[in-house]
Amino acid sequence: MLSEKIKALAAEYSQEFIAVRHHLHANPELSYKEFNTSTFIQEKLSSFGIASIVMATTGVVAVIEGKNPNSRVIALRADMDALPIQEGNDVPYKSLVDGVMHACGHDVHTTCLLGAAKILNELKNEWQGTVKLIFQLGEEKNPGGASLMIKEGVLQNPAPTKIVALHVHPGLQLGKLSFRKGRVMASADEIFITIKGNGGHAAAPHLTQDTVLIASHLIVSLQQIISRNCNPTSPSVLSICSIHGGNATNIIPSEIKLMGTLRCMDEPWRYKAHKLIEQQVKAIVEGMGATYDLLIDVGYPTVDSDPVLTDQCTLFANEFMGEINIEETELRMGAEDFGYYTQQIPGCFFRLGVRNEEQGIIHNVHTPKFNIDERAIEIGIGMMSWLGVKVY
Repeated sequence: MLSEKIKALAAEYSQEFIAVRHHLHANPELSYKEFNTSTFIQEKLSSFGIASIVMATTGVVAVIEGKNPNSRVIALRADMDALPIQEGNDVPYKSLVDGVMHACGHDVHTTCLLGAAKILNELKNEWQGTVKLIFQLGEEKNPGGASLMIKEGVLQNPAPTKIVALHVHPGLQLGKLSFRKGRVMASADEIFITIKGNGGHAAAPHLTQDTVLIASHLIVSLQQIISRNCNPTSPSVLSICSIHGGNATNIIPSEIKLMGTLRCMDEPWRYKAHKLIEQQVKAIVEGMGATYDLLIDVGYPTVDSDPVLTDQCTLFANEFMGEINIEETELRMGAEDFGYYTQQIPGCFFRLGVRNEEQGIIHNVHTPKFNIDERAIEIGIGMMSWLGVKVY
């Protein structure tokens, strides 16, 4: 059976690809700067006998043709950029780059897709159709590498009709996968506000526009946009996460900078919220005598897993892993630029369990101590290979 061959090869190659993950983890690169990672991926694919091209500067795309290559074309996608986080793990493959870490598991995603590439290529005489491999840059930073690769034609020549991606899930036990139909993750927009006044002596606030006080009012007030304007049944989050300004105890600063994020599960509400933010900032800042600059940087759309495709993938996962090991992914307010693909073609975004409490592997993504139980790599390779030959 093809599934048993895939499982056997994933097990046989597991140590090889754990070493690949170690290399990627030790040598992380930030969004849109993945030059060495891109070269490494190209060289690995070439060693498997797979030709590739570069897209959007560092993205890598390859095509594997099975029997009857025109009978179906599906895409498998992995992201490959790291985060500006100082690693807190004491492991042999710890990041060698100061202040940069694969804290979201993109090293794992890339490893799993490379492993799937090797298996799919070795078995290409035993499955039908064409599989397109997308190693994507810049998932962690606007405008999102997915949007750039789509603009450059990644969904053309050949044009996939479906796309599948996995993501590590530190809340899900090793050996488990999870799927969710419909909306899976939120949209994400970045908010930048600069409040400007003439500043002055703290002992004479009447001669200033108190930018600190104005910022305080504004931060509290912005919460009402969600609590009193958004339908309570529609999840939404507005968080101001950064305040910068002032450097003395007795000087009211002339400028305060705020940064934050808006996350929504409803696209029409998302853009209504933008208008409400603009109105609130104008009313409070100008009402208190200051001026402002406001930028709402529109980011990733919601991620939507196509119900029909997700049912297919869940069924195939049940066959490959056993139904007892398949769970439903919880709705998440996090964001992913995979949403750009799902706006174009049906997509399925599923989760790979990497948690192991006994080994202390419990830390969430985007934290200095995030890590995985590396036995998940064999599972990820096998599952991506299996979906590559089964999705239609």
